[in-house]
Amino acid sequence: MLKEDIKYFKKKRMNIDDESSLHQEQIFSCINYSDTQLNQIEFVKCEFDNCDFSNSDLSHSDFVDCTFKNCNFSLTTITGTGFKDVTFNSCKILGVDFSRCSKFMFSFKFESSHLDYSTFFGRKLKKTRFVACSLKETDFEEADLTSCVFQNCDLSGATFVRSILEKTDFSSARNFSIDPGSNKIKQTKFAASGLAGLLDQYDLHIDYNS
Repeated sequence: MLKEDIKYFKKKRMNIDDESSLHQEQIFSCINYSDTQLNQIEFVKCEFDNCDFSNSDLSHSDFVDCTFKNCNFSLTTITGTGFKDVTFNSCKILGVDFSRCSKFMFSFKFESSHLDYSTFFGRKLKKTRFVACSLKETDFEEADLTSCVFQNCDLSGATFVRSILEKTDFSSARNFSIDPGSNKIKQTKFAASGLAGLLDQYDLHIDYNS
């Protein structure tokens, strides 16, 4: 057995004990937390697999170096919630207001996840990676997206207004619409095929067959 496997099985598969405010190196699998309150609890190096947090209230809880796989966060309340070095993989995160999170613990990686209709209004997201994500109608207004990467992401209807997009990588993103006049763009990366997304406000007709 590999060392990684031994470490994995040493972790305790469990539900959340309401009597404990700190959980470390634990695995939470196939648990339904929907419509429940999980407030003021700290999770460190924990794994959540196939858990349902839809319509739950995670306010003022902290997640540090945690991983969520195949979890549902639709309409989850995260007021004052801390996320530090957290990875969301294949998660459903619809309509979540990340602008209400803790400003002091705010670092993520999103992979193969749906974040449609969520908002990151005014948040600092420097160097955040969005990989193969759906970000339809997501609000990035006034967000600092310096050196962020949108790799193979669908940005249909996503809002960029007064956003900082310096060194941001849109080279493999699609369906975005960005007004260079109302955003800070410097050394921003775009593929030639995506340049039309910078001209939408001019109502131009671009002939791709020419």
